[in-house]
Amino acid sequence: MMASLFARYIVFALCVAVMLLTLPFVAGVNGLWIVTLGAALLSFLGIVDISQARHAVRRNYPVIGNIRYLVEEIRPEIRQYLLEGDDEKLPYSRAQRSLVYQRAKDVVSEKPFGTLLDVYGDGYEFIGHSAQPALNVDPSGFRISIGGPQCTQPYSASVFNISAMSFGALSANAIRALNKGAKAGGFAHDTGEGSISPYHREFGGDLIWEIGSGYFGCRTRDGHFDPGKFAAQATTPQVKMIEIKLSQGAKPGHGGILPKGKVSAEIALTRGVETGEECISPARHSAFSTPIEMMHFIARLRELSGGKPVGFKLCLGHPWEFMGLVKAMLETDILPDFIVVDGAEGGTGAAPVEFTDHIGVPMRDGLLFVHNALVGTGLRDRIKIGAAGKIVSAFDIASTLAIGADWVNAARAFMFAVGCIQSQSCHTNRCPTGVATQDHLRQRALVVPDKATRVFNYHRHTMKALAEILASAGLDHPDQLGPHHLARRTGSTEIKLFSQIHYFAKPSELVAGTSASEFYRANWAMARTDSFDPIRL
Repeated sequence: MMASLFARYIVFALCVAVMLLTLPFVAGVNGLWIVTLGAALLSFLGIVDISQARHAVRRNYPVIGNIRYLVEEIRPEIRQYLLEGDDEKLPYSRAQRSLVYQRAKDVVSEKPFGTLLDVYGDGYEFIGHSAQPALNVDPSGFRISIGGPQCTQPYSASVFNISAMSFGALSANAIRALNKGAKAGGFAHDTGEGSISPYHREFGGDLIWEIGSGYFGCRTRDGHFDPGKFAAQATTPQVKMIEIKLSQGAKPGHGGILPKGKVSAEIALTRGVETGEECISPARHSAFSTPIEMMHFIARLRELSGGKPVGFKLCLGHPWEFMGLVKAMLETDILPDFIVVDGAEGGTGAAPVEFTDHIGVPMRDGLLFVHNALVGTGLRDRIKIGAAGKIVSAFDIASTLAIGADWVNAARAFMFAVGCIQSQSCHTNRCPTGVATQDHLRQRALVVPDKATRVFNYHRHTMKALAEILASAGLDHPDQLGPHHLARRTGSTEIKLFSQIHYFAKPSELVAGTSASEFYRANWAMARTDSFDPIRL
């Protein structure tokens, strides 16, 4: 027992002994005071450790026990910079981050000596190349027109845009840099549900205004939708599209609260809430409660915005609920101009672990379902589909377009472009690079002109890489990509095209009752337009 006690207290005892032994000689020995002071501070720390009741390790191992908490504090940084492999996705791999950094900084991103990927491993994906590659593929033409037959102001969008990130989650300088880069590159910047801040307006980049359940920027005092406030902002030329957020990938079906201590005067003014009060984003909308009501809300927003494209974003949950929305489209003849499919792999400033890990459908699966539901009801050619979920490289874009998307959005990749280092401290207000913080001193580190150029460069180089991929496949435009162009290794000796792996619906098969998929038939039968609840079969 004495030996155990000695081992636990030896460092503390040595600190006390050094302090007592050197103290009488401090005045006579030059520089000795430094040793004495250090020993005294460590001795005081040991006394605090023994006295406190919160941490058992520090109480049992005074002084030396603090090393455990120090190592734990810097563990993410040690792992990221010294131990992490190039392809370990935590949640983004070093290779992915380096690709963005290099393209953003206008540095050559070509790789020597061959791939580091295991091309014989299960799940390896690739796009086949053509014996006759296309010539002179111009990425400036990689745009699509969004706006169905009920829209009078269609928007010509890039196939690669900035996904939803709110002012409040991101700093003012991050918003400025993203929007200035989007303006220079001719692509769109989604506001996130935190509404349109002055920093979104400053440089005039195209905006997609996201309307969440809190109706920030267009809300009444009690948090309901205000049509007058909506129209005042939606009709401004900079706003190109309106996006209703049903759910987001990182925390689908979960509302949020911005504590009153974080509701600054700027955020309060932007969101239309009171300074010093909790800013609540409910888990569900109050403007509609059934698929039919949602279609009428879409029509109302389209009218109030002057005929601009109106759509909605969701992370797919219960499949019959989406089928109910599609049935409501057919019943009312009111169509959204676009649908954005967010994946469960999406990011957020903060969310419960169970939601980020186990709630919601991953992007590719959700995208395929939405695409099939629209094809199976004859609506696909009138509704565009966007997709978001860990998009970084040109291959990510191409592979997502190949299975049904018309365009893609990225959030965290553009955060890397403005300086994010994946410190995963977004929720602490202590972002080390000034990206995800409202601390004015911290965000000064983010120099807007420089980071805006990086946003522009990252987009430009990624579009150039996409053009090279398409040319290699013998294609001229991203809209020519299909599931037969994308292949996956499904075993050590087997490769299949995506058109062979997945079920792809035939036009109008759901309404005709001829679908070969029991899954789609069952969910279509369960769907209803007067409620999001299923019909019990």
